[in-house]
Amino acid sequence: MPSEFTGKHVTVAGLGVSGVPAAKVLHGLGARVTVVNDGDDERSRAQAAQLEALGVTVRLGDGTASDSGSAAGLPEGTELIVTAPGWKPTHPLFTAAEQAGVPVWGDVELAWRLRGLDGRKPAPWLAVTGTNGKTTTVQMLASILKAAGLRTAAVGNIGVSLLDAVTGEEEYDVLAVELSSYQLHWAPSLRAHSATVLNLAPDHLDWHGSMEAYVADKGRIYEGNRVACVYNVADKATEDLVRAADVEEGCRAVGFTLGTPGPSQLGVVEGLLVDRAFVEDRHKNAQELAEVSDVNPPAPHNIANALAAAGLARAFGVSAAAVRDGLRAFTPDAHRIAHVADVDGVSYVDDSKATNTHATEASLAAYESIVWIAGGLAKGATFDELVAGAAKRLRGAVLIGADRALIREALARHAPEVPVVDLDRTDTGAMLQAVQEARRLARPGDTVLLAPACASMDMFTNYNQRGDAFAQAVRELGA
Repeated sequence: MPSEFTGKHVTVAGLGVSGVPAAKVLHGLGARVTVVNDGDDERSRAQAAQLEALGVTVRLGDGTASDSGSAAGLPEGTELIVTAPGWKPTHPLFTAAEQAGVPVWGDVELAWRLRGLDGRKPAPWLAVTGTNGKTTTVQMLASILKAAGLRTAAVGNIGVSLLDAVTGEEEYDVLAVELSSYQLHWAPSLRAHSATVLNLAPDHLDWHGSMEAYVADKGRIYEGNRVACVYNVADKATEDLVRAADVEEGCRAVGFTLGTPGPSQLGVVEGLLVDRAFVEDRHKNAQELAEVSDVNPPAPHNIANALAAAGLARAFGVSAAAVRDGLRAFTPDAHRIAHVADVDGVSYVDDSKATNTHATEASLAAYESIVWIAGGLAKGATFDELVAGAAKRLRGAVLIGADRALIREALARHAPEVPVVDLDRTDTGAMLQAVQEARRLARPGDTVLLAPACASMDMFTNYNQRGDAFAQAVRELGA
């Protein structure tokens, strides 16, 4: 069946997990597709061969080259660019596109425009972004929606790809969509049913160019919302984004808070998650949704995630019972504030996913007395504010990784009384020594917490391998 893409010259920028599906979908819709990719490694060549077998043109290691007679960096005849999220807005290809008047979409924008192309009713999107907590919140939301009997999936940066979700054979009632700031930057026409920005802290500033640009791209998620813009009462910047958004008439601002909720908010009262937003006479009434103990784990930042997920689900009309059942059924991914074991009265917790200071701040706030294992690649971060805020909770600290000196210096300035073990090694075996040193510092009732506040690639393949190394070291303690 002919589509708006039939015969259209489309350039796909980048291969990988988003570029390859985009190229395949566009080719299947009749577009004349050229893929440009800056890299030319073994994986890229394998992906290129797969696409070329379908009739797609692929140019490896040549993402900025120009054809004769074309604008610099723009394949001749290009009418549309669909880009992978990682390509920076300053890439020469996009500069050339702007000069030539060629629109640039991301894979999310393409997926949004392809909804209902096969004649099916498009599934509404409940969308989630934020600096931290996106994946957990989307998974909680999907669990709640499933508990309500709805056909759904966690999609976007997680689980099923958005393009597969909107073009595949399976039909959905609603989608729980995780969106990064990169994806939102290239999604100008996205209009969610309801959306949330969980929190905002400096991140990916090298890509966006400034904190203001990063925040603005996060705020795109609220544009055109139909029912609810869910924001974090404790993070005023998220509410400011709601106020600035151009939404549909009747769309409501709904806050979530770890305190007692006011009207049009969800919050916590005496160990209960309660709703004062989606109830009759919200100025007088509240609806119990679940117990705090239904949230796994019941750390403060994870309770906030649960409230945000509940807010989006309630905006879609989900019952209080389904919120409770969905939260009870939810199991968090590995390495997200995961309890590993108790050894000699000390609890060992793996939050290897805490790769920046904002995530680590939330992790440290979840425990009263901590021996903190931290360090790795700082990615330009500073640690003074983090350490100053957590100083009273620290029993001790064990530092690993390439940039551990930055944390050590912050501890010396803001927590000089806290004993620090500085491990001058970056091999993977350092984790076993770190856990052994933490055990020496800990007392019964303490928590040994791996919350590195840094990326892992100086010592490990990724944060998963780092968390696995921690868990294995803890198991060896208890052997």
